[in-house]
Amino acid sequence: MKAMILAAGLGTRMRPLTDHCPKPLLPVAGQPLIVHHLARLRSAGIIEIVINVSYRAEQIMAALGDGANYGVQIAWSREALPLETGGGIRQALALLGEAPFLLVNGDVWCDLDPTPLTLGDGDLAQLVLVDNPDHHTGGDFHLTHDGRIHAEGEPRLTFAGISLLDPRLVVEESPGAFPLAPLLRRAMAQGRVGGHHHRGHWVDVGTPERLVELDRRLRG
Repeated sequence: MKAMILAAGLGTRMRPLTDHCPKPLLPVAGQPLIVHHLARLRSAGIIEIVINVSYRAEQIMAALGDGANYGVQIAWSREALPLETGGGIRQALALLGEAPFLLVNGDVWCDLDPTPLTLGDGDLAQLVLVDNPDHHTGGDFHLTHDGRIHAEGEPRLTFAGISLLDPRLVVEESPGAFPLAPLLRRAMAQGRVGGHHHRGHWVDVGTPERLVELDRRLRG
């Protein structure tokens, strides 16, 4: 299985830290945030990784190269302007192939082992959900007892920014910038999205304060 790491965002919530350093390269416990993703993917046996880049793309590509220093193989999908999540995936399909792939937001940290994630018959996605953090108490989606995800319903959990996707979810979309969320909600309405509730450690590294707290926690 291949994986895709989303790393093309502008990092506006992390300013001023991202004025001169792209968010994926911000240091956490002595190494760039994105390197934590590479290490976890490699430990799960996923070594073919596609990374999309736009803002300060050259810095990220220069830092990681072809991935050999981290035991993985990196293919780069460059975007002249950020294509949003859906558009970024759509552009990268030629690198990802036709099989389901793991999608990881570059600005989260999670101790999830992705190995058990699977797509049910006819499903287009399996989303990883976590307990609602203090900064997002309303959650995103409802996970049923039989592992199905719905846009509405209670109780609600938060999307972790990690998912297993079938390329068919986006392949029919026109190239260009578009979000992924409406496509996921459409698939939910069709009963084609499953979910996995991860109860381990997860952080949305969306602010400088959360970056500092994650760094402190990982350093013990």
